[in-house]
Amino acid sequence: MSILEKQKALKTYVENVRKASRFLNERISKRPEIALILGTGLGAVGETIEVERKFKYDEIPEFAQSTAPGHKGEMKFGSYHGKNLVLLSGRFHYYEGYNMKKVTFPIRVVQELGVETLIVTNAAGSLNPDFEVGVPMIITDHINFMGDNPLIGPNFEEWGPRFPDMSEPYDKELRELALHCAKELGFSIYEGVYVGVTGPNFETPAELRMLRHFGADSVGMSTVPEVIAARHAGIKVLGISAISDRAVAEDLEPLTAEEVIEAAKKCGKTLSSIILKLISKL
Repeated sequence: MSILEKQKALKTYVENVRKASRFLNERISKRPEIALILGTGLGAVGETIEVERKFKYDEIPEFAQSTAPGHKGEMKFGSYHGKNLVLLSGRFHYYEGYNMKKVTFPIRVVQELGVETLIVTNAAGSLNPDFEVGVPMIITDHINFMGDNPLIGPNFEEWGPRFPDMSEPYDKELRELALHCAKELGFSIYEGVYVGVTGPNFETPAELRMLRHFGADSVGMSTVPEVIAARHAGIKVLGISAISDRAVAEDLEPLTAEEVIEAAKKCGKTLSSIILKLISKL
């Protein structure tokens, strides 16, 4: 693709994002301050907020469809403790065949809507042998092992700089507040590094040993592209994983997506309580 073609593709992408954001903006009464991406089996937060409007992804212009199990594919606008929220129940994954621009399309839409804080959740396997299934993990940092980046190609300066800083991808104050909320609620919680891989297959024992050697505590197939786009946009990020399975090479057992979803749902109740308490303190 020539430089001219790349610039034309970027212009079309920006127009599509703004088309989607205009559609939403015309139908909601309050600008959302906080966006939440609810990962596999983690829809419990959406059952608590006061919902003003709800949109299926196929109602929103230029939005893709979420085909992953456990992802509803809907966007909710509402409020909780006086904070205006937008919830994305379901995300787009690289393994679904979407390119990185499409994977991060919702981030650009909420950026255009004026969101300042992103809370991103996911279901992840535990590479750390000391981590137990069912306990959330606050993401302190991540490793992009997906072989791609949503910022590749011409940069749109209105959205962020060509070379965004990533010295603190996950906001330190938000992480500390999440730890405090978990402690107040009496919940155990971990902190660790998340590594993003493409999937859709679960990893081999040799791959898990390698990823652990890299310094990662959990592994999953999402989140990293969204966080890169959000930080490029200047949006503060809090990331929390629901530890849904043990991804420890030495005692690895066969795993199914259904098992991951079920474990994430159980952990999701704890995770939901922590997030809602955190929102009430922001």
